[in-house]
Amino acid sequence: MLNMALYSFLPVYKVSYDLLVDLFVFTKEFNKEYKYTVGESIKKETIEMIINIYRANSRKDKVKHIVKARENIEVIRVLLRLLRDLKQVNIKKFAGLNDKCESVSKQLTAWHKSSLNATR
Repeated sequence: MLNMALYSFLPVYKVSYDLLVDLFVFTKEFNKEYKYTVGESIKKETIEMIINIYRANSRKDKVKHIVKARENIEVIRVLLRLLRDLKQVNIKKFAGLNDKCESVSKQLTAWHKSSLNATR
């Protein structure tokens, strides 16, 4: 139970959770064609990333979960770009979401490097 309390204090978790909330609010505005395809995919990918962050924080084999979370954030970026290209997101909203993705990516990269160094 101790680990469950700790993961919610991780900066990477906080930004990821904020991104998820933003995406849930944001995807409500999509037309049906995109809401139930790309919209659902990006929300599921973000949830999976948060689960991987939790797992990385609560297990000894952190690296594999951090790698999965890094893959998740890259998929999220691709889906965001697709939404921009499909005119489902304006440039201001895209920039805000992309900034959060960039923050998560940088934190995951640093955590990955730190975890690799700790296992050596």
